[in-house]
Amino acid sequence: MDHIIGQNLTPTHTGDTPAGSAPIISEGSQATFMQDVIEASRTVPVLVDFWAEWCGPCKQLAPVLEKVVTAAKGRVRLVKIDIEANRALTAQLTQVGLPLQSIPMVAAFWKGQILDLFQGALPESEIKKFVEGVLKAAGGGTLPATELLAEADVALETSQPERAAELYSAVIGEEPENPKAWAGLIRAMLALDDEEAASAALADVPAKITEAPEVAGARAALELKREGRKVAQEMEGVRARLAANPEDHEARCELATALNAAGQHAEAAEELLHIIKTDRDWNNGAARQQLLRFFEAWGHMDPATLAARRKLSSLLFS
Repeated sequence: MDHIIGQNLTPTHTGDTPAGSAPIISEGSQATFMQDVIEASRTVPVLVDFWAEWCGPCKQLAPVLEKVVTAAKGRVRLVKIDIEANRALTAQLTQVGLPLQSIPMVAAFWKGQILDLFQGALPESEIKKFVEGVLKAAGGGTLPATELLAEADVALETSQPERAAELYSAVIGEEPENPKAWAGLIRAMLALDDEEAASAALADVPAKITEAPEVAGARAALELKREGRKVAQEMEGVRARLAANPEDHEARCELATALNAAGQHAEAAEELLHIIKTDRDWNNGAARQQLLRFFEAWGHMDPATLAARRKLSSLLFS
C-alpha cells in the first residue's frame, strides 16, 4: 500500500522531520498523508479518522476518539482526513481496499501498512478496546490508564489500600467515567475502614455510570459494611440468641452480616447456607437474597463467591 500511495502523492514535507515532533492530533491532507501517516507510522501507530462535514456520526465520533487518543499520551497519533476536501486521496485509498463509501471510518496504520480499522460511531469503551488492540499488535503495551488500573487492583488485593486509592484516583483523573476506577476507590476506602470517604466517593460517581455493575457491587459492599457495623455492636446478644435457639434464622442472618463486615466472607456464606439448607423459603427467601447481595459486593469471580455459589446451586437443585 505504501508503494501504491507513493506513486501518486507528492509530500510537501521531507522525510527528515523527526517523528517525535508531530502533534498527537492533527488535520491531514493528500499533501501531508505520506509524512503524517505512512512515514510517522514507522515509529508510532497512527489512526486516521476519515470524515466529512455532512456526516452526523462523524461529529459524534470525533470528540470520543480524540479523548481516547489524548489519554494514550503519545503512544498513538490521530490524523483527521476530510474526504470531501481530499477526493483524489479518497479515490486512491478506495482503490487499495479502504471502505470509504461508509463513514465515519478509522484506519490504524503501523509500519506503513493498515493494521486494523473500524466503521461507525462506536462507544468509548469499544474505541479503547480498538486502541488497546492496535498498541498490543504494535508492541506498545497498553493505555496508561489501563496500566494504572491493573496496578491499583494488585495493590488492593495485596492489602495496600492507601496505594490503591492513589492509583484509582489517578485513573479517574485520566478517565472520569471509568466505573472500575470508581468502584476500586470506594472499595479501597472501605479497606481503610473509612466509610465516610467511601460514601463521598460513591456520591461523586458520574450519573452516567452509577448503575454500572462495578459501581453497583461497590455500593452493595458499602451498604453491607454499614449494616454489619450496626449488628457487630450487638454481636454478643446475637450469639446468645443462637446459643439458646440454633434455628433462630434471623439471628443467624444478622451474624452472617456481621461476619461479612469483618471480612470473613466464607464464614458469612456458611451461616446463610445453613438457613437455606434448613428452610430455603424462610422469610420469603431472605437468606438467599442476602447471599446474592454478598456475591455482588464481593465480586462474581471472588473465590468466596465461587465456592458459595457452588454450594448454593447444590442446595437449590439437588
